[in-house]
Amino acid sequence: MNLIVRAAKIIDAKSPFHNQIVDLHIDLGSIKKIGIKLSNTENLTEVSLDNLHISQGWFDSSVSLGEPGFEDRETITNGLQVAAKSGFTGIALQPNAYPIIDNQSQIQFVKSKADNMTTELFPIGALTKESLGKDLAELYDMKNAEAVAFGDYNKNTDNPNLLKIALQYAQDFDGLVVAFSQDNDIKGQGVVNEGVVSTRLGLKGIPALAEEIQIARNLFLLEYTGGKLHIPTISTSKSVDLIQAAKNKGLQVTCSVAVHHLVLTDATLDGFDTRYKVTPPLRTETDRQALIAGILNGTIDMITSDHNPIDIEHKKMEFDLAKYGTIGLESAFGALLTVLPLEVVVEKLTAGKAVFQIENQAIQEGNKANITLFNPEANWTFGKENILSKSKNSVFLGTAMKGKVYGIYNQGKLVL
Repeated sequence: MNLIVRAAKIIDAKSPFHNQIVDLHIDLGSIKKIGIKLSNTENLTEVSLDNLHISQGWFDSSVSLGEPGFEDRETITNGLQVAAKSGFTGIALQPNAYPIIDNQSQIQFVKSKADNMTTELFPIGALTKESLGKDLAELYDMKNAEAVAFGDYNKNTDNPNLLKIALQYAQDFDGLVVAFSQDNDIKGQGVVNEGVVSTRLGLKGIPALAEEIQIARNLFLLEYTGGKLHIPTISTSKSVDLIQAAKNKGLQVTCSVAVHHLVLTDATLDGFDTRYKVTPPLRTETDRQALIAGILNGTIDMITSDHNPIDIEHKKMEFDLAKYGTIGLESAFGALLTVLPLEVVVEKLTAGKAVFQIENQAIQEGNKANITLFNPEANWTFGKENILSKSKNSVFLGTAMKGKVYGIYNQGKLVL
Protein backbone atom coordinates (compact mmCIF):
# COMPACT_ATOMS: atom_id res chain seq x y z
CA MET A 1 0.00 0.00 0.00
CA ASN A 2 1.44 3.35 -1.11
CA LEU A 3 0.53 6.45 0.86
CA ILE A 4 1.54 9.83 2.24
CA VAL A 5 1.65 10.38 5.99
CA ARG A 6 0.95 14.05 6.73
CA ALA A 7 2.44 16.26 9.45
CA ALA A 8 3.94 13.54 11.62
CA LYS A 9 6.39 14.32 14.41
CA ILE A 10 9.19 11.77 14.26
CA ILE A 11 10.38 10.28 17.55
CA ASP A 12 13.50 8.35 16.57
CA ALA A 13 16.90 9.29 17.99
CA LYS A 14 18.60 7.41 15.13
CA SER A 15 16.78 9.41 12.44
CA PRO A 16 18.07 12.69 10.97
CA PHE A 17 14.46 13.89 11.27
CA HIS A 18 14.18 13.26 15.02
CA ASN A 19 11.70 15.67 16.66
CA GLN A 20 10.79 17.23 13.29
CA ILE A 21 7.25 17.47 11.87
CA VAL A 22 7.36 16.14 8.30
CA ASP A 23 5.45 14.28 5.61
CA LEU A 24 6.45 10.77 4.53
CA HIS A 25 5.89 9.26 1.11
CA ILE A 26 5.79 5.47 1.50
CA ASP A 27 6.13 3.42 -1.69
CA LEU A 28 6.14 -0.39 -1.95
CA GLY A 29 6.83 -0.76 1.77
CA SER A 30 9.79 1.66 1.85
CA ILE A 31 10.19 5.31 2.78
CA LYS A 32 10.65 7.02 -0.60
CA LYS A 33 10.67 10.66 0.50
CA ILE A 34 10.60 12.71 3.71
CA GLY A 35 9.91 16.43 3.56
CA ILE A 36 7.60 19.35 4.25
CA LYS A 37 4.23 19.43 2.46
CA LEU A 38 5.07 16.75 -0.09
CA SER A 39 3.09 16.93 -3.33
CA ASN A 40 0.59 14.17 -4.08
CA THR A 41 0.55 14.01 -7.88
CA GLU A 42 -0.26 10.28 -7.87
CA ASN A 43 -3.48 10.73 -5.86
CA LEU A 44 -2.17 8.46 -3.11
CA THR A 45 -4.06 7.67 0.09
CA GLU A 46 -3.22 10.28 2.72
CA VAL A 47 -3.00 9.63 6.47
CA SER A 48 -3.71 12.75 8.50
CA LEU A 49 -4.38 12.31 12.23
CA ASP A 50 -4.64 14.60 15.24
CA ASN A 51 -1.27 15.32 16.91
CA LEU A 52 0.30 12.48 14.90
CA HIS A 53 3.66 11.15 16.12
CA ILE A 54 5.53 8.23 14.57
CA SER A 55 8.46 6.09 15.67
CA GLN A 56 10.21 2.94 14.62
CA GLY A 57 7.81 0.02 14.98
CA TRP A 58 7.55 -1.28 18.54
CA PHE A 59 8.65 -4.79 19.51
CA ASP A 60 7.30 -6.80 22.45
CA SER A 61 9.78 -9.36 23.78
CA SER A 62 7.24 -11.53 25.67
CA VAL A 63 3.81 -12.39 24.28
CA SER A 64 1.77 -15.56 24.88
CA LEU A 65 -1.05 -16.39 22.45
CA GLY A 66 -2.21 -19.90 23.36
CA GLU A 67 -2.30 -21.40 19.87
CA PRO A 68 -1.75 -24.25 19.32
CA GLY A 69 -3.73 -25.94 22.06
CA PHE A 70 -5.29 -23.02 23.93
CA GLU A 71 -7.18 -21.25 21.14
CA ASP A 72 -9.98 -20.51 23.62
CA ARG A 73 -7.57 -18.06 25.29
CA GLU A 74 -6.23 -16.52 22.07
CA THR A 75 -5.38 -17.36 18.47
CA ILE A 76 -2.29 -16.27 16.58
CA THR A 77 -4.35 -14.42 13.97
CA ASN A 78 -6.38 -12.39 16.46
CA GLY A 79 -3.37 -11.91 18.73
CA LEU A 80 -1.34 -10.37 15.92
CA GLN A 81 -4.26 -8.11 15.01
CA VAL A 82 -4.41 -6.98 18.65
CA ALA A 83 -0.67 -6.33 18.60
CA ALA A 84 -0.98 -4.26 15.40
CA LYS A 85 -3.75 -2.07 16.80
CA SER A 86 -1.70 -1.71 20.00
CA GLY A 87 1.30 -0.32 18.08
CA PHE A 88 3.53 -3.39 17.84
CA THR A 89 5.04 -4.27 14.46
CA GLY A 90 6.78 -7.32 15.94
CA ILE A 91 6.30 -9.69 18.87
CA ALA A 92 8.38 -12.51 20.35
CA LEU A 93 6.02 -15.44 20.86
CA GLN A 94 6.51 -17.49 24.03
CA PRO A 95 6.58 -21.31 23.67
CA ASN A 96 3.87 -22.03 26.28
CA ALA A 97 1.39 -23.63 23.88
CA TYR A 98 0.16 -27.22 23.79
CA PRO A 99 2.23 -28.96 22.72
CA ILE A 100 5.13 -26.81 23.94
CA ILE A 101 7.00 -25.15 21.05
CA ASP A 102 10.22 -27.13 21.48
CA ASN A 103 11.16 -28.35 17.99
CA GLN A 104 11.65 -27.21 14.41
CA SER A 105 8.22 -28.23 13.15
CA GLN A 106 6.46 -26.36 15.92
CA ILE A 107 8.48 -23.22 15.12
CA GLN A 108 7.54 -23.58 11.45
CA PHE A 109 3.87 -24.06 12.37
CA VAL A 110 3.54 -20.82 14.36
CA LYS A 111 5.56 -18.93 11.73
CA SER A 112 3.18 -20.17 9.01
CA LYS A 113 0.15 -19.00 11.01
CA ALA A 114 1.62 -15.48 10.92
CA ASP A 115 2.10 -15.35 7.14
CA ASN A 116 0.80 -12.14 5.53
CA MET A 117 0.07 -10.47 8.88
CA THR A 118 1.07 -6.84 9.38
CA THR A 119 2.68 -7.58 12.77
CA GLU A 120 5.59 -10.00 12.46
CA LEU A 121 5.92 -13.01 14.74
CA PHE A 122 9.33 -14.09 16.08
CA PRO A 123 9.12 -17.40 17.98
CA ILE A 124 11.02 -18.17 21.18
CA GLY A 125 11.75 -21.88 21.31
CA ALA A 126 11.56 -23.77 24.60
CA LEU A 127 14.95 -24.20 26.26
CA THR A 128 14.11 -27.71 27.50
CA LYS A 129 11.96 -30.48 26.05
CA GLU A 130 8.31 -29.82 26.93
CA SER A 131 9.62 -27.04 29.21
CA LEU A 132 10.10 -29.68 31.89
CA GLY A 133 13.64 -28.61 32.79
CA LYS A 134 15.09 -32.11 32.28
CA ASP A 135 16.78 -32.19 28.85
CA LEU A 136 17.77 -29.47 26.38
CA ALA A 137 15.40 -29.03 23.45
CA GLU A 138 16.58 -29.03 19.81
CA LEU A 139 18.07 -25.51 20.00
CA TYR A 140 20.11 -25.54 16.80
CA ASP A 141 17.27 -26.96 14.70
CA MET A 142 14.93 -24.32 16.06
CA LYS A 143 17.50 -21.60 15.34
CA ASN A 144 17.59 -22.79 11.72
CA ALA A 145 13.78 -22.52 11.67
CA GLU A 146 14.15 -18.85 12.78
CA ALA A 147 13.64 -19.07 16.53
CA VAL A 148 15.08 -15.85 17.98
CA ALA A 149 15.83 -17.15 21.50
CA PHE A 150 15.35 -20.11 23.83
CA GLY A 151 13.61 -20.12 27.20
CA ASP A 152 10.91 -21.85 29.23
CA TYR A 153 8.18 -19.28 29.84
CA ASN A 154 7.86 -18.37 33.53
CA LYS A 155 9.73 -21.53 34.51
CA ASN A 156 12.99 -21.48 36.38
CA THR A 157 15.78 -23.83 35.21
CA ASP A 158 16.28 -25.58 38.54
CA ASN A 159 19.29 -27.59 37.34
CA PRO A 160 22.23 -25.16 37.16
CA ASN A 161 24.30 -27.57 35.08
CA LEU A 162 21.59 -27.66 32.41
CA LEU A 163 21.64 -23.87 32.14
CA LYS A 164 25.45 -23.94 32.05
CA ILE A 165 25.41 -26.41 29.15
CA ALA A 166 22.76 -24.34 27.34
CA LEU A 167 24.86 -21.18 27.61
CA GLN A 168 27.92 -23.03 26.31
CA TYR A 169 26.10 -24.80 23.48
CA ALA A 170 24.20 -21.73 22.26
CA GLN A 171 27.48 -19.88 21.67
CA ASP A 172 28.17 -22.18 18.71
CA PHE A 173 25.39 -20.45 16.76
CA ASP A 174 25.17 -17.09 18.58
CA GLY A 175 21.97 -18.13 20.37
CA LEU A 176 20.26 -16.12 23.08
CA VAL A 177 19.29 -17.98 26.27
CA VAL A 178 16.32 -16.65 28.24
CA ALA A 179 16.34 -17.46 31.96
CA PHE A 180 13.22 -16.68 33.96
CA SER A 181 14.55 -16.44 37.51
CA GLN A 182 12.52 -17.58 40.51
CA ASP A 183 13.66 -20.20 43.03
CA ASN A 184 10.75 -22.62 43.34
CA ASP A 185 11.70 -23.86 46.80
CA ILE A 186 11.84 -20.35 48.23
CA LYS A 187 8.64 -19.42 46.39
CA GLY A 188 6.94 -22.45 47.90
CA GLN A 189 3.17 -22.05 47.94
CA GLY A 190 3.41 -18.26 47.70
CA VAL A 191 1.01 -16.40 45.39
CA VAL A 192 1.79 -12.70 46.02
CA ASN A 193 4.75 -10.59 47.15
CA GLU A 194 5.82 -11.38 50.71
CA GLY A 195 5.41 -8.26 52.81
CA VAL A 196 2.98 -6.09 54.74
CA VAL A 197 0.16 -6.56 52.22
CA SER A 198 0.41 -10.37 52.06
CA THR A 199 0.47 -10.55 55.85
CA ARG A 200 -2.57 -8.31 56.19
CA LEU A 201 -4.53 -10.26 53.59
CA GLY A 202 -3.49 -13.68 54.84
CA LEU A 203 -2.08 -14.71 51.44
CA LYS A 204 1.09 -16.80 51.20
CA GLY A 205 4.06 -14.64 50.17
CA ILE A 206 6.81 -14.95 47.58
CA PRO A 207 9.96 -13.29 48.95
CA ALA A 208 11.96 -10.99 46.69
CA LEU A 209 14.81 -13.34 47.56
CA ALA A 210 13.25 -16.04 45.38
CA GLU A 211 13.99 -13.92 42.31
CA GLU A 212 17.26 -12.39 43.44
CA ILE A 213 19.02 -15.60 44.46
CA GLN A 214 18.31 -17.13 41.05
CA ILE A 215 19.46 -14.03 39.18
CA ALA A 216 22.69 -14.10 41.18
CA ARG A 217 23.16 -17.81 40.37
CA ASN A 218 22.41 -17.30 36.69
CA LEU A 219 24.83 -14.40 36.45
CA PHE A 220 27.57 -16.50 38.05
CA LEU A 221 26.90 -19.19 35.43
CA LEU A 222 27.08 -16.60 32.65
CA GLU A 223 30.38 -15.29 34.00
CA TYR A 224 31.75 -18.84 33.92
CA THR A 225 30.45 -19.83 30.47
CA GLY A 226 30.31 -16.64 28.45
CA GLY A 227 27.52 -16.35 25.89
CA LYS A 228 24.38 -14.22 25.93
CA LEU A 229 21.74 -14.31 28.65
CA HIS A 230 18.41 -12.48 28.80
CA ILE A 231 16.59 -12.24 32.15
CA PRO A 232 12.92 -11.40 31.55
CA THR A 233 10.44 -9.48 33.72
CA ILE A 234 12.60 -8.58 36.71
CA SER A 235 10.61 -7.13 39.59
CA THR A 236 12.80 -6.16 42.57
CA SER A 237 15.23 -3.43 43.54
CA LYS A 238 18.02 -5.90 44.26
CA SER A 239 17.55 -7.54 40.85
CA VAL A 240 18.31 -4.20 39.19
CA ASP A 241 21.49 -3.86 41.29
CA LEU A 242 22.65 -7.39 40.45
CA ILE A 243 22.21 -6.90 36.70
CA GLN A 244 23.85 -3.48 36.78
CA ALA A 245 26.89 -5.00 38.53
CA ALA A 246 27.05 -7.80 35.94
CA LYS A 247 26.95 -5.29 33.09
CA ASN A 248 29.73 -3.31 34.74
CA LYS A 249 31.80 -6.53 34.62
CA GLY A 250 31.23 -6.71 30.88
CA LEU A 251 28.88 -9.71 30.88
CA GLN A 252 26.51 -10.05 27.92
CA VAL A 253 23.33 -9.86 29.96
CA THR A 254 20.10 -8.06 29.12
CA CYS A 255 16.82 -7.81 30.99
CA SER A 256 13.24 -6.65 30.62
CA VAL A 257 10.53 -5.38 32.93
CA ALA A 258 6.78 -5.79 32.49
CA VAL A 259 4.57 -2.72 32.15
CA HIS A 260 2.50 -3.66 35.20
CA HIS A 261 5.57 -3.77 37.44
CA LEU A 262 6.39 -0.19 36.45
CA VAL A 263 2.88 1.10 37.14
CA LEU A 264 1.29 -1.03 39.88
CA THR A 265 2.25 -2.35 43.32
CA ASP A 266 0.96 -5.05 45.67
CA ALA A 267 -1.32 -2.40 47.20
CA THR A 268 -3.80 -3.26 44.40
CA LEU A 269 -4.37 -6.69 45.99
CA ASP A 270 -6.66 -5.43 48.75
CA GLY A 271 -9.77 -6.56 46.87
CA PHE A 272 -8.44 -10.11 46.26
CA ASP A 273 -8.98 -9.51 42.53
CA THR A 274 -7.25 -12.33 40.64
CA ARG A 275 -6.57 -10.04 37.67
CA TYR A 276 -3.61 -8.85 39.76
CA LYS A 277 -2.21 -12.35 40.20
CA VAL A 278 0.88 -12.22 37.99
CA THR A 279 4.33 -13.77 37.99
CA PRO A 280 6.63 -12.42 39.23
CA PRO A 281 4.18 -10.86 41.69
CA LEU A 282 3.48 -7.14 41.96
CA ARG A 283 6.03 -5.79 44.41
CA THR A 284 6.34 -2.75 46.71
CA GLU A 285 6.54 0.95 45.86
CA THR A 286 10.27 0.84 46.68
CA ASP A 287 10.75 -1.88 44.06
CA ARG A 288 8.63 0.00 41.53
CA GLN A 289 10.72 3.14 41.95
CA ALA A 290 13.93 1.11 41.58
CA LEU A 291 12.61 -0.39 38.34
CA ILE A 292 11.80 3.10 37.02
CA ALA A 293 15.34 4.19 37.94
CA GLY A 294 16.72 1.09 36.18
CA ILE A 295 14.87 2.09 33.02
CA LEU A 296 16.16 5.66 33.17
CA ASN A 297 19.81 4.72 33.81
CA GLY A 298 19.89 2.03 31.12
CA THR A 299 20.25 -1.04 33.34
CA ILE A 300 16.90 -2.37 32.11
CA ASP A 301 17.12 -2.83 28.34
CA MET A 302 13.50 -3.13 27.31
CA ILE A 303 9.87 -3.06 28.41
CA THR A 304 7.42 -5.87 27.66
CA SER A 305 3.67 -6.15 28.05
CA ASP A 306 4.20 -9.79 29.15
CA HIS A 307 0.82 -10.34 27.48
CA ASN A 308 -0.64 -13.62 28.77
CA PRO A 309 -4.32 -14.31 28.00
CA ILE A 310 -6.11 -16.52 30.53
CA ASP A 311 -9.72 -17.65 30.04
CA ILE A 312 -12.30 -16.68 32.65
CA GLU A 313 -12.66 -20.25 33.97
CA HIS A 314 -9.03 -20.23 35.10
CA LYS A 315 -8.89 -16.61 36.25
CA LYS A 316 -12.11 -15.75 38.03
CA MET A 317 -11.78 -18.15 40.94
CA GLU A 318 -10.27 -18.43 44.41
CA PHE A 319 -7.01 -16.46 44.56
CA ASP A 320 -4.79 -19.43 45.46
CA LEU A 321 -6.18 -21.49 42.55
CA ALA A 322 -6.35 -18.82 39.80
CA LYS A 323 -3.73 -18.91 37.05
CA TYR A 324 -1.04 -16.24 36.84
CA GLY A 325 -1.07 -13.68 34.06
CA THR A 326 -2.53 -10.53 32.55
CA ILE A 327 -3.11 -9.33 29.02
CA GLY A 328 -1.15 -6.20 28.28
CA LEU A 329 -0.78 -5.31 24.59
CA GLU A 330 -3.75 -2.94 24.39
CA SER A 331 -2.82 -1.01 27.53
CA ALA A 332 1.00 -0.94 27.31
CA PHE A 333 1.59 2.47 25.72
CA GLY A 334 -1.14 4.34 27.61
CA ALA A 335 0.01 2.93 30.95
CA LEU A 336 3.71 3.62 30.35
CA LEU A 337 3.20 7.29 29.55
CA THR A 338 1.74 7.79 33.04
CA VAL A 339 5.14 6.97 34.58
CA LEU A 340 7.85 7.61 31.94
CA PRO A 341 8.76 10.30 29.36
CA LEU A 342 7.73 9.67 25.75
CA GLU A 343 11.23 9.29 24.29
CA VAL A 344 12.16 6.76 26.99
CA VAL A 345 8.97 4.75 26.34
CA VAL A 346 9.66 4.65 22.60
CA GLU A 347 13.30 3.70 23.11
CA LYS A 348 12.44 0.86 25.49
CA LEU A 349 9.67 -0.43 23.18
CA THR A 350 12.10 -0.65 20.26
CA ALA A 351 15.42 -1.61 21.93
CA GLY A 352 14.52 -5.30 22.17
CA LYS A 353 14.96 -5.78 18.42
CA ALA A 354 18.73 -5.47 18.68
CA VAL A 355 18.87 -7.96 21.56
CA PHE A 356 16.80 -10.53 19.65
CA GLN A 357 18.74 -9.85 16.40
CA ILE A 358 15.77 -8.44 14.55
CA GLU A 359 16.22 -5.89 11.77
CA ASN A 360 15.88 -2.37 13.13
CA GLN A 361 15.86 0.51 10.63
CA ALA A 362 15.75 4.22 11.41
CA ILE A 363 13.09 6.45 9.89
CA GLN A 364 14.92 7.84 6.87
CA GLU A 365 14.68 7.75 3.09
CA GLY A 366 15.41 4.40 1.49
CA ASN A 367 14.73 2.35 4.60
CA LYS A 368 11.90 -0.12 5.13
CA ALA A 369 8.74 1.51 6.48
CA ASN A 370 8.25 -0.19 9.83
CA ILE A 371 6.53 2.46 11.93
CA THR A 372 4.09 2.99 14.78
CA LEU A 373 1.59 5.88 14.70
CA PHE A 374 0.33 7.45 17.94
CA ASN A 375 -0.84 10.53 19.83
CA PRO A 376 1.09 10.92 23.11
CA GLU A 377 -1.26 13.52 24.59
CA ALA A 378 -4.63 11.74 24.57
CA ASN A 379 -6.14 11.14 28.03
CA TRP A 380 -8.62 8.30 28.50
CA THR A 381 -9.64 5.44 30.79
CA PHE A 382 -9.00 1.82 29.88
CA GLY A 383 -12.30 -0.08 29.83
CA LYS A 384 -13.67 -3.40 28.64
CA GLU A 385 -14.50 -1.81 25.28
CA ASN A 386 -10.75 -1.27 24.74
CA ILE A 387 -9.93 -4.98 25.11
CA LEU A 388 -9.44 -6.59 21.70
CA SER A 389 -8.08 -9.92 23.00
CA LYS A 390 -10.28 -12.99 23.34
CA SER A 391 -9.40 -13.15 27.06
CA LYS A 392 -10.26 -10.18 29.27
CA ASN A 393 -7.84 -10.60 32.18
CA SER A 394 -6.36 -7.08 32.28
CA VAL A 395 -4.82 -5.53 35.40
CA PHE A 396 -5.47 -2.09 33.91
CA LEU A 397 -9.28 -2.09 33.70
CA GLY A 398 -10.53 1.26 35.00
CA THR A 399 -7.05 2.81 34.94
CA ALA A 400 -6.42 6.34 33.64
CA MET A 401 -4.20 6.28 30.54
CA LYS A 402 -2.14 8.85 28.67
CA GLY A 403 -1.40 8.44 24.99
CA LYS A 404 -3.38 6.65 22.29
CA VAL A 405 -2.10 4.34 19.56
CA TYR A 406 -3.42 4.94 16.06
CA GLY A 407 -1.88 1.84 14.47
CA ILE A 408 1.11 0.66 12.45
CA TYR A 409 2.55 0.47 8.95
CA ASN A 410 4.64 -2.64 8.22
CA GLN A 411 5.03 -5.31 5.56
CA GLY A 412 3.61 -2.83 3.04
CA LYS A 413 0.29 -2.64 4.94
CA LEU A 414 -1.43 -0.06 7.08
CA VAL A 415 -3.51 -0.98 10.14
CA LEU A 416 -5.44 1.80 11.91
